[in-house]
Amino acid sequence: MPPRTNPLGLNPLQLKTLTLLQALARLPGHAEAVEGGAVKVRGLPRPHGDHFHLGSALVMARDASGLANSAAWAALERKGLIKSEFPDAAILTPEGLAYDTGATQAILHHSEH
Repeated sequence: MPPRTNPLGLNPLQLKTLTLLQALARLPGHAEAVEGGAVKVRGLPRPHGDHFHLGSALVMARDASGLANSAAWAALERKGLIKSEFPDAAILTPEGLAYDTGATQAILHHSEH
């Protein structure tokens, strides 16, 4: 039997927020390895207009509202995916880093050129 999609039952806001935190965890200057295989993410981007940039990706501000939503962070923490230092930083647990949100393609837009 294939693994279940979204086994923790994250809602759309939580999935988007985790997706963005995972993307930040892969970017130099935003991520710092911590003990136990976790990664601390800081320097959360602020939208300019209707979007912001994460490395080479463009993210629409409407997909990033969870980065400023303490309830979304609290839910991710309850489910063991992050340790919240809201609003300044999040520590993604190994489970949070590995969780397949299925939202990456929909949220992180890459240019064809």
